[in-house]
Amino acid sequence: MAVSVGEFLEMLDTLPEVVQSDGGEWVSLKVHDKGFGYLWEKTETVGLKATIQEQVALVAERPEVFEAQFTAGQFGWVVVHLEKIDADELLELVTEAWCLTAPKRLVDAHEAGSPLLR
Repeated sequence: MAVSVGEFLEMLDTLPEVVQSDGGEWVSLKVHDKGFGYLWEKTETVGLKATIQEQVALVAERPEVFEAQFTAGQFGWVVVHLEKIDADELLELVTEAWCLTAPKRLVDAHEAGSPLLR
């Protein structure tokens, strides 16, 4: 039960129009110029956008895996320790972060499995 940095980066390939940008110590993850995540390769952690309720629940349930990072408006960002999470759960969380950020038409097309997005 651990996800490598490489495996995490491969997960991003399942989501359309993700742009990775080098921020020096981190890699920012955006869709349509809006951020939904960060990767810190050195610490093998990922910061992901979530609802505040989800952030609170994740941190309360498993503080050894998740940390509250910050809140902004209606969103709570959570830090995920890659060595302590399984791939299926991480894929679900990164997909949710992407869905909270991507334009509705893109989310709808992705959820419908549109071949135009592949």
